[in-house]
Amino acid sequence: MAATGWYYWEGTDLILQVRVQPRAGRDEITGLQAGRLRVRLTAPPVDGKANLHLCRFLAEAFAVPPSRVTLIAGATSRDKRLRISAPRHLPWDIQPLDLPAQLPER
Repeated sequence: MAATGWYYWEGTDLILQVRVQPRAGRDEITGLQAGRLRVRLTAPPVDGKANLHLCRFLAEAFAVPPSRVTLIAGATSRDKRLRISAPRHLPWDIQPLDLPAQLPER
């Protein structure tokens, strides 16, 4: 496990450190903030709606079913840790932020 601060690999699973901004104008990954990947979401932080929306958004971005995105920590915080099981795609907008060009072997 080689940690970079905002992501690391556990076998074929990608662990992300994320900072969420709910009630944004659109869903997007905006870069790094305070050592975390910053994600803006349109969903409100009410009754777990933003967490569910975040998991669905990341599932689409990493080309996996939503069931393969798990919130590990931070359910009630803007700072979250998520597991993406065996991502099939690395979003173009975060590849330049030092993710490996090749996904680990499955």
